[in-house]
Amino acid sequence: MAPRQAAGGTRRGTGTAALVSAARGARKHAHAHFSGFKVGAALETEDGTVITGCNIENASYGLTVCAERVAMFKALSEGHRRFRRIAVVADTQEPTPPCGACRQILWEYGGDIEVVLANLRRTAGSYRMAALLPLPFDRALL
Repeated sequence: MAPRQAAGGTRRGTGTAALVSAARGARKHAHAHFSGFKVGAALETEDGTVITGCNIENASYGLTVCAERVAMFKALSEGHRRFRRIAVVADTQEPTPPCGACRQILWEYGGDIEVVLANLRRTAGSYRMAALLPLPFDRALL
């Protein structure tokens, strides 16, 4: 089932293939002029809305924002607060998991959501955030 367009440039669709497809599409918009490493992400909200993101690099590298964080920040800025899963796509032999900063953001705002990892050819599998970020730092520690 292909994702349907929804308000705000987001899409609707719930199948894993549709979510990965949306992440692959988002990857095409990445700004990776320095590294050439383009990543796309598609975040599914509790109501089935799919919000995409791509990495956006900066010459200082420290100001670079990963695809996962772009998708999460877009979702939060559009009022979404509950999430089911996120798909992450890069053009690598082995699918690329979220970096540490993205894991922290995904945990803090998404909790133990599913993380689907894929490359341009296949979906490699899925993981729970609790497995990717054991002993997370969150509001329970404050």
